[in-house]
Amino acid sequence: DDYLAFALMMLNNGRHNRERILSRSSIATMTTDQITLQQKVSSPFAPGFWDNRGWGLGLSMYTRRNDIASAPGRYGWDGGYGTSWWNDPQEEMVGLLMTQQLWTSPSPPPVCHDFWSLAYCALEE
Repeated sequence: DDYLAFALMMLNNGRHNRERILSRSSIATMTTDQITLQQKVSSPFAPGFWDNRGWGLGLSMYTRRNDIASAPGRYGWDGGYGTSWWNDPQEEMVGLLMTQQLWTSPSPPPVCHDFWSLAYCALEE
């Protein structure tokens, strides 16, 4: 419930129900890429991560599409202990996947890719 409330607050530009939690400008800063191209080129982070992603304040965002689920503007994070949370403001979508299984690599397991691909396939035009 708490994770969903946080995700919805982020999607609603800092409001939870009728209460302002964060300012719109805070949400915009959090969800805007803060990493320069030079930093990305020299980063030893997971191979290929920066090809279509950026990093805001505490979360990642997609900067270009390379599959059905990597929608530009989509932001969130995949946690190493089996959680995957992403918001897509354009689709007004929140998604949470909680597997509670430790990941053994820096890349999410196939279940994450499948979950997000199916979520985007299910969207109506």
